[in-house]
Order: sequence, then structure tokens, then C-alpha cells
Amino acid sequence: MRPWSDRPIQDCLESLEHLPPQLFRIEPHPYASIGAPYGPGRDPFRLRSGVVRRLLEAQDQLCSHAPELQFAIFDAWRPISVQAFMVNYTIDQLCRERGVERHDPAQQAALHQVEADVARFWASPSRNPETPPPHSTGAAVDLTLATGTGALLQMGGDIDAIGAVSEPNYYANATKPEAQMFHQRRDLLRSVMASAGFIQHPNEWWHYSYGDQLWAWRSGAECAIYAEAGSRSATA
Repeated sequence: MRPWSDRPIQDCLESLEHLPPQLFRIEPHPYASIGAPYGPGRDPFRLRSGVVRRLLEAQDQLCSHAPELQFAIFDAWRPISVQAFMVNYTIDQLCRERGVERHDPAQQAALHQVEADVARFWASPSRNPETPPPHSTGAAVDLTLATGTGALLQMGGDIDAIGAVSEPNYYANATKPEAQMFHQRRDLLRSVMASAGFIQHPNEWWHYSYGDQLWAWRSGAECAIYAEAGSRSATA
């Protein structure tokens, strides 16, 4: 359970919309390219209509502050089957990095630590309608900054990196010029997204949402307005 999991949801039933062409996408899609099971015709570059509108507003704010920059969309809507695939994939990757054998009884303590570290960044693929993963609602987007030609800016840590470097304020007290630049870029992204009503995940510099339970918790809203977007009413 997350601190925001107890927020009630009253779905406003907005549709999922394809991201418009003025929002640059990182392609091939990073999860689809490793075999995540989206299924035929299930475009991950979709968000609820109100979220798309706010994302365009935020990019307008970015252009007014830094005309040479644009958003680069890493990931958007994520069905729960993909969430489950990616949680398992990330655990496998981290186990390999740390030399942990998942099925070795002698390494269960190390495995539990890997699972706990992954859980700080990856929501459980819950099928409970009261606790949907943020991306599965169509309310959350992972993004970064890019030049007008699509070159990604260095932000001081990769999207989906497991560790403290992913925390939004990791470089807040930096003294080296490059690290200060990373903080300024993260802060610019946070500022323009906040101007359109988005909130930031407390552990991830790249993750923003509007309308889900995390947003309700951090914004003080009485309830979330987006449930899991897998039903006909949410995707029509």
C-alpha cells in the first residue's frame, strides 16, 4: 500500500487519447521493444483527454521559458499486464546486477531487498479497482527534456534508474557545475508541469500525474478522478 492508496476514486470517464504530434515521443517505445505485452493496437502513447490538454499547456509554458526545448515522452498509458511484466523484468535486472539468484533459498533476504528497492519506483500491478497503478489510469506520464531536434538532455540519472539518484531533489545541494545544471533542468521540468496542475512522484524526477490517487494525495483533492483505464467506458 502507498500513502495515497486510500484515496477514493470517482472516475469522470474521460477517454484515452493518442498523444498529438506536437508532443515528441521516444521511439521505439522502451517497454514494447523488450516484449512488454501491450497487445495489438494498444498504443502506449495515450493519456486521458484532460491530461493530454494539460500536457500541451505545460509544453507551452516550457517554450515560453526555454524556446529551444520540448518535452520527450518516455511512457504514458500502461495496461496492468505491462505493469506486471515490467515489475518482474526490473526485479530480474536488479538481481543480475547484484548477483542474486531469485530461486536460491540462501539468498531470500537479498531478494527481498531487491523487491523492496524496486517497489519504491514501480507500483504493484494491482487489479483491485480501488488501488490501480498510476500509469494504468491514463493519468501518469514519464517524460524528460529534449532539444527541438529531439536530442535528449542529460538530467543526472536515467529514467527508471533504481536508487537515490532518481529522487527529484538529489542534486539540490550540489556544488559542482554539472550537478547544479542537472538540478536546474529537473527544476524547470517540475515548474512547467506544476503550472498545468501536475504533481510529481516523490521518488522519480520523470514521473508526473494529474487526476490519479497520487495526485489526489499530494494536491489535497477529495478524490481521484481516473480509475484503471481498461474498461470500455474509459477507452472508447
